[in-house]
Amino acid sequence: MVKRLLSANATEIVEMTSTELKQSIKASDGRVVLAENVVTRTPVIPDITNSELSRAFGADLILLNGLDAFDPKIVNIDENKHVIKELRKLVARPIGVNLEPVDVQATMTEEKLNISEGRQASPKTVKALEQLGINFICMTGNPGTGVSNERIVNAIADTRANFSGLIIAGKMHSAGVDEPVITKTFVNKFIDAGADIILAPSIGTVPGFDEIQLKEIVKAVHQHGGLVMSAIGTSQESSDPSTIRDFAIRNKVCGVDIQHIGDAGFGGLAPVNNIFELSKAIRGERHTVSMIARSIQR
Repeated sequence: MVKRLLSANATEIVEMTSTELKQSIKASDGRVVLAENVVTRTPVIPDITNSELSRAFGADLILLNGLDAFDPKIVNIDENKHVIKELRKLVARPIGVNLEPVDVQATMTEEKLNISEGRQASPKTVKALEQLGINFICMTGNPGTGVSNERIVNAIADTRANFSGLIIAGKMHSAGVDEPVITKTFVNKFIDAGADIILAPSIGTVPGFDEIQLKEIVKAVHQHGGLVMSAIGTSQESSDPSTIRDFAIRNKVCGVDIQHIGDAGFGGLAPVNNIFELSKAIRGERHTVSMIARSIQR
């Protein structure tokens, strides 16, 4: 039987299959932290990666934002090396990448931001990420990119056919599209299309999205064998630590399995103390210190 991620050694974590990783997260009872970081910016500490900082302050899962599937580059990883293998060697954590299912027909509420083909969801980009050895793909949208829930549904089905890792799906904010960020109808569609983990906004981040709605989503997803990740993706990841703690406890009360903290601090990473505060809030200092102090050689 797989170990819970909360207690697993690094050498055990990196050997997990996607099925084992999902079960390991589930077994951790809502005490898993995912930290997102932008790979194209100079990191907070200029001569290491933001992923290394994330792991050092409590992240169990690393999500890369802005990685081009066709030209994968990460600041402070040698371009002559296999960037994902090298990064996994440094952090010994599951690595994921954002892909954006852009909807060219979407009604926008703001000026649309055009992104490279290598960041957009398609069978071609998914196959490229499969070749890179990515552990999970997150189907979501950055601000202003025009990602719609309907396009996410289609992208999940295409991804399931071409990818062996876990699929996370959902929006943490509007992504510039004039539609509800999340609805139960689309949650069900995401699950039916093959998503393993449903992304929902963290309580306190999207106007009008409350505990009642999140609890309903969690209940529906869990009934279908899926997991739920709450996401702080509205630049509030750089709020004061008391705000992060409040979000964390409220999300945990609602039953989420993973708590995401976004990348909108300086240098493309949440303030590292807020990653630490999120970790302490959902699992206490004992487990937090265990995860950050445990050698990746174990």
